[in-house]
Amino acid sequence: MNNPLLINVTPFKGLLTESKTKPGVFEVTGVMQRAGAKNQNGRIYKREILEDQVREYIENFVKIGNAYGELDHPESAVVSLKNASHVVKDLWWDGDDLMGKVELLNTPSGNIVKEILRGGHTIGISSRGTGSVTQTNEGTLMVQPDFELVCWDFVSNPSTQGAFMNPISLNEQKQAVGKYDRLDSIINNILRA
Repeated sequence: MNNPLLINVTPFKGLLTESKTKPGVFEVTGVMQRAGAKNQNGRIYKREILEDQVREYIENFVKIGNAYGELDHPESAVVSLKNASHVVKDLWWDGDDLMGKVELLNTPSGNIVKEILRGGHTIGISSRGTGSVTQTNEGTLMVQPDFELVCWDFVSNPSTQGAFMNPISLNEQKQAVGKYDRLDSIINNILRA
């Protein structure tokens, strides 16, 4: 049986900064998803369902370095590398909030995300998966145990409220910017003028 695509979006906001461990690599951290809370799509993901899928995702993708995500949400259960913007490096729980560390790639899509964040703007992070839902008497859609997590994508329309990504800074006093990012910024300023 083919399950419908389920999308859950969380807003990201923060300044872009350089990784503490890899110069020239930019990362953000923050809430990826929230268990047990109704999102703007009217869906609730039970904690135990998310825990199972996150555990599998960490084992099968994060630990081997291919937890890729895209910019914008395709209507597919397959991650397209030609549109990859980031890779999830770590996931952990803080209460019912699923936290994550995301490395932004030096790809066309990754550079778009960097410029949005560098400008201080909000961008959404959205889970993409397949599965079914059932409607409660209150009209809420409960995600069922057949949910299968595909990835997290960056998108423009957030659905999970109150979750923002924060920079991981090499130097808290100063934003570190690589030589190519400075060049990109100069070119973008020239083009905007």
